Amino acid sequence: MANASATRVARYVSTRVDGYCALVGFLLVLTAFAVPRIIGKPWSDRLYAGAAPIFGGWLPHVGWGTVPALAVAIAVVRFGPDLARRLPWNRLLLSAWATAAAWAFALAMVDGWQRGFAGRLTTRDEYLHEVGGVHDIGAMLRGFSGRILDFQPDSWTTHVSGHPPGALLVFVLLDRIGLGGGAWAGLLCVAVGTSAAAAVPFAIRALGSEHRARAATPFLALMPAVVWIAVSADGLFAGVGAWAVALLALATRRQRGWVATAFASGLLFGFTLFLSYGLVLLAVPAVAVLLARSFRPALPALLGAAAVVAAFAAAGFWWLTGYHLVVERYYQGIASERPYSYWVWGNLAATVCALGLATVAAGCRVLVELEVLPLHPIREWLPRWRSHVDPAALVAAAGAAAILIADLSGLSKAETERIWLPFDVWALAATALLPRHSARFWLVVQAAGALLINHLILTNW
Repeated sequence: MANASATRVARYVSTRVDGYCALVGFLLVLTAFAVPRIIGKPWSDRLYAGAAPIFGGWLPHVGWGTVPALAVAIAVVRFGPDLARRLPWNRLLLSAWATAAAWAFALAMVDGWQRGFAGRLTTRDEYLHEVGGVHDIGAMLRGFSGRILDFQPDSWTTHVSGHPPGALLVFVLLDRIGLGGGAWAGLLCVAVGTSAAAAVPFAIRALGSEHRARAATPFLALMPAVVWIAVSADGLFAGVGAWAVALLALATRRQRGWVATAFASGLLFGFTLFLSYGLVLLAVPAVAVLLARSFRPALPALLGAAAVVAAFAAAGFWWLTGYHLVVERYYQGIASERPYSYWVWGNLAATVCALGLATVAAGCRVLVELEVLPLHPIREWLPRWRSHVDPAALVAAAGAAAILIADLSGLSKAETERIWLPFDVWALAATALLPRHSARFWLVVQAAGALLINHLILTNW
């Protein structure tokens, strides 16, 4: 299947086309950076992002993480593609995870220990600012919705109010077991977030293509998205969501224990709903996974998700109530001033920065792979489609679709380089389709992009 797939793609897409796709992505990013400088104040002040489309400020700098980051990048470029083909599977996944974690930590240390890592989650707008005030978890859950809206004496801080209580609950429990403070919280976000570098290839292999899974691992280990995984809570969300999809993919194989695996996947999906309201869009890659192999795991997965929703409801928090209040809170703040006319495409430029130009370069290959129309009745078409659809292209398209839906909603204007991390990790699977002979070149491009952003901009995350 992989050879036939590669032949079909090669027939329509050359490395020159890859370059054209990457050029389009580069021009989008360049334009997004240039427009605020060309138009100038006061319009650019309404963007509320000093280095728009990236949320941060221009500050060329180096740090003691610069040399280790360069070393990790060079090692992955030199040895990554070969090791991805040769290492035993389990060792490969662990290596990808460890490398991504090292890459993330080194980039964070470019900004220094306190500014780049330990202090990121302790500011007045972040989760840890509220942890000390939670003395009764039950009371916190019951009263959570009442504190979402702004301009109240006890309004939650920006990040806590903008998310369901699951995110705050994680950091409260971390504090309760004696791992309080920004350093432990940052370590949790990096460890869980970078595990997506293992979860994505795990899912691709479970869907039937170890070849593609192995090809994606060097790119996931060196993904530019780790600039924002270290350190933001959205990195944590990305890791949890990635394993929810990965376990669902495993359940579609319907091997021994598949019902329990699907139920566990549902539990993770259910919990993601209480980490961020926007993660309801993880339903897109979930449906793609089911479409690729079997819809049988859907029922136990839905039961698992329903169990989590029921548990939070019983504890006093109803998701829909929180969602409607958050939309109201969203327009109480700077979102009402940020121009949709810029951010509807500026968001995509920020996402290109997180995905890297290699992912954009592979975009045409994804489109060619999925150019299949149901010309026959669905019962005849679906089995034929499943027999040759490329899993990497499918999950990459699903990640991109979730990003586009989120973008058009207008509920994410700016800061999407971190907000969309749970979808970015799936879009990165597109890099598995790049030809082997150009892998090192595109890895250099990925690393260079991440290093430039991290050294030229002091990101807020």
